[in-house]
Amino acid sequence: MARERYRFNTPAGRVFDVVNVVFLAALGVVALIPFIYVLAGSFATESELTTRSFFLWPETFSLKAYESILTSPAFLRAIITTVLVTAVGTGIQLLLTAAMAYPLSKANLPGGRVIMGLVVVTLVFSGGMIPTFLVVKDLGLLNTYWALILPAAINPFSLIIIKNFFQQLPAELEESAKIDGANEVQTLWRIILPLSTPVLATFALFYAVGIWNDFMSPLLYLNDSSMWTLQMFLRQVTVATDLSLVQGDMTELPPAQGIKFAVIVVATLPILIFYPFLQKHFAKGMLIGGVKG
Repeated sequence: MARERYRFNTPAGRVFDVVNVVFLAALGVVALIPFIYVLAGSFATESELTTRSFFLWPETFSLKAYESILTSPAFLRAIITTVLVTAVGTGIQLLLTAAMAYPLSKANLPGGRVIMGLVVVTLVFSGGMIPTFLVVKDLGLLNTYWALILPAAINPFSLIIIKNFFQQLPAELEESAKIDGANEVQTLWRIILPLSTPVLATFALFYAVGIWNDFMSPLLYLNDSSMWTLQMFLRQVTVATDLSLVQGDMTELPPAQGIKFAVIVVATLPILIFYPFLQKHFAKGMLIGGVKG
């Protein structure tokens, strides 16, 4: 360790550190500029949006865009639907993934290698859009929220990482639980899952972001506009010329471009808010679960 510290404490090492920090800082600023522009545009007036091609701070602050979407029944219905689908879907997907990963983590599971081989195959090959749609249709899931949750309930990559994490837990814990009379379900629920918080929190974030940002599934499987999620609402607002959908209780039409920016901000903000709370588990969960012990 001391040798590594000495090797980088050289003029060349210090120059590399400075260049690295400057490059990463510049890259971070470039990544933030589009979001800052959208955020500033959501508070700008329509005239400023049409006259100024680019700005990071509006000359005149306006809340008309947010007033219109927050008083729009269609928007409120879409965001409530998205929150509920994301919460329920994340819980179901995480539970099913853990329930499948736990038995596969057992070396003596009959047919375990065959099942894992099939799981690995799905990492490379998939049925495609049309076969998946036909399966969802034949199962009677069209125009239901289950169509947004069940087709992607178990992600093969997440399954493999969680399985590897379970394999690294001491076998003595399960043996102690069995001595106390616990069955496999009780062992999983009371012993394994509480010890797997880092990896479960990591993939809970992955699942939640995936469901929250999912646009293709609602587009394919939901025919009723009253069941739209936030992403479908965002698509309708950004491509439609009739803004009566988001007029809400306002007597005049809201700013067209500002509405688009405001909806994008509202659709992005929840993920940015919740991510820091799970960040402490992110690196630990990926590293521990990704290395097979």
